[in-house]
Amino acid sequence: MSAPIVQEINVYPLKAARGIPLPAARLAATGLEWDRHWMVVREDGLFLTQRTHPRLARIATALASEALVLDAEGQGTLRLPLTPCGEARPIRIWQDLCEGLDQGDRAAQWVSAVLGEPARIVRVPHAPPRRANPGYAGPQPAPLAFPDGYPLLLCNRASLEELNRRLPQPLPMERFRPNLVIAGLPPFEEDRIAALGIGPVWLRLVKPCTRCIVPSTDQRSGERGLDPLPVLRTFRFDPALRGVTFGENAVIGTGAGERLERGAHCRIRYDD
Repeated sequence: MSAPIVQEINVYPLKAARGIPLPAARLAATGLEWDRHWMVVREDGLFLTQRTHPRLARIATALASEALVLDAEGQGTLRLPLTPCGEARPIRIWQDLCEGLDQGDRAAQWVSAVLGEPARIVRVPHAPPRRANPGYAGPQPAPLAFPDGYPLLLCNRASLEELNRRLPQPLPMERFRPNLVIAGLPPFEEDRIAALGIGPVWLRLVKPCTRCIVPSTDQRSGERGLDPLPVLRTFRFDPALRGVTFGENAVIGTGAGERLERGAHCRIRYDD
């Protein structure tokens, strides 16, 4: 069997908004460069995602030379500076209490109009505000921007094909919002992988990704559709995690600062 390759590289600058497929991306200490560096919050600072606000999928994202560009039908375009700026405000992501930099009233008005309720946009401060759970990530600190819990999410193309074989209609990979998609592995081989090498980079696969309602959300319209969870539950329920799993959360072992390229060959280290 030929070596597996990186088939997709996706970055999601605004958490829960549409992603951007890229031919290459720099790997920062917190994951792919610009990934989840901005986030929508309630006025009290609680983070918002497609779990409760599927309309976030209607926000298209693009990276310009000096700005993150957001666009939503009927609301026009919003440009946010790439350079960290704004007044610090307390925010909460799950149980993590930290700070984000508020992007101002114009940004708040824009995203509130998209969602139809009051909201604000914050971005990551100069120093990453969070760390991945050391119970899974290990003793080496894994800094985070605003992802749910880990720097990177990796999915296996063959695993999606196996899931689609069991569904009444196929779902696209974008429903699972991965950073990296690997092709050339058997279905669910990612369960057994301890580390993935891509050039000088080694990523450690540390925890299966438990799934929620988000994969039922169309990543263009924001409408709910076919929910794969009932089918996944029949063969992908993890009793220890008390949830349905698809994909693997990863932390950076070595290679922060390097570039990852689509089509790059991967090396595999398995669990003992």
